[in-house]
Amino acid sequence: MNDWLWYLTRSTGIVAALLAVAALVWGLFFSSRNTGTRLKPNWWLALHNWLGGLTFAFIGIHMVLSVLDTQTGLGIVDLFVPSSAVGWAIGWGVVAFWLFALVVIPSMARIRRRLPRKAWHLVHLLSIPATVLTLVHAYQAGSDSLQSYFTRGLAILVGIAIYPVSIRLIGIAQRRRPLAA
Repeated sequence: MNDWLWYLTRSTGIVAALLAVAALVWGLFFSSRNTGTRLKPNWWLALHNWLGGLTFAFIGIHMVLSVLDTQTGLGIVDLFVPSSAVGWAIGWGVVAFWLFALVVIPSMARIRRRLPRKAWHLVHLLSIPATVLTLVHAYQAGSDSLQSYFTRGLAILVGIAIYPVSIRLIGIAQRRRPLAA
């Protein structure tokens, strides 16, 4: 039974990390207007929202399975409060969870309509460090972290995440350059 829970815990964590990177990439391409004209902006936004919600759901499943797996030694409090008892490897995952909560919950339609756009945007930018911390958590807490296939896969995910971030930052710099001149 514990082997089954271990595999399920690991797989939900890996899927959550993949979804986090996918939601980040979709959101950054959408916000930088690099989506082309074949698909309407509503489609890109709906896909981004769906990926973000699915990421949060898989994080929740990963957390529940982590508590159910008796080999991890994690309690309910360990999932919500980073502590020295469980170490930084788990702590990064806890901080990433709270950052994702800060990003996803205010993005729900009822709440988002009540927030000023700039405030929502600043909170939404927390998805970048949340994704980074998710990947750090995967590397430090993952039992496969010393395997070459895992580190290569993680490096690919980092590269996939960095590409749209750099495109977005270059676009912002190009728009601000004419203002300074």
